[in-house]
Amino acid sequence: MQAPIVIIGMGELGSVFARGFLRCGHPVYPITRQMSIAEESQKIPDPTLVLISVQESELDTVLKQVPENWKSKLGLIQNELLPKDWLVHNIKNPTVAVVWFEKKKGMELTSILHTPSYGPNALLLSNALQSMDEAAPIIKNEADLLYELLRKTVYILTVNSAGLVQNRTVGELWNKHQALAREIATEIIRIQESLTGQQLPYEKLINGMAEGIKDCPDRHCLGRSAPERLKRWITYADKAHIATPKLLAIYHSI
Repeated sequence: MQAPIVIIGMGELGSVFARGFLRCGHPVYPITRQMSIAEESQKIPDPTLVLISVQESELDTVLKQVPENWKSKLGLIQNELLPKDWLVHNIKNPTVAVVWFEKKKGMELTSILHTPSYGPNALLLSNALQSMDEAAPIIKNEADLLYELLRKTVYILTVNSAGLVQNRTVGELWNKHQALAREIATEIIRIQESLTGQQLPYEKLINGMAEGIKDCPDRHCLGRSAPERLKRWITYADKAHIATPKLLAIYHSI
């Protein structure tokens, strides 16, 4: 039996990883909302990985509760993730997976592109996903990780926001309404620049988003978190005094 793995948040995504870890011989210990992270950390003081699989809006709250003895073991798999999100909690080198597959209740897993990983336990995540026939390359450096995080966020924010206008497929969005997709993506990247403090490659990120669209064109744009996601990014823009007329127009129309 391999070393234990803790998963905080056992929704659809956490369950996928749990199945992969079990296939690789690791015992998996779930922590649900009703359980105390501090208490469970005393029972399992030295896991090989603590995978946080909660929603984006819950991540900051959960990271505040992570005890010191677990901070060096963390794995993160959220959308909209950026280095600032873990650095603010003095977490310096987490394992990060940029998840492109989709798993909804009662439905089979939908694969989009691949799910790359980076960090001290990247191989562990990669092996777990490969045990379920999911492509899972390992990212070589922090610059490549940042690009993968950014382009996934551009993808999810763009298609979700466009879906609030009309819930067409992502393929239809790109093939018939590409100007709308590009306008939304450009505003998202502008916000990302303020969050990262870097000048970003707009066309490379938009082309990266397009790769995800073309790989699974029949997926619908709208997700259940789309309104909350859009509101969150408009708030980021307001704080940074960034003009986002298209995002605001979509938000005020819903």
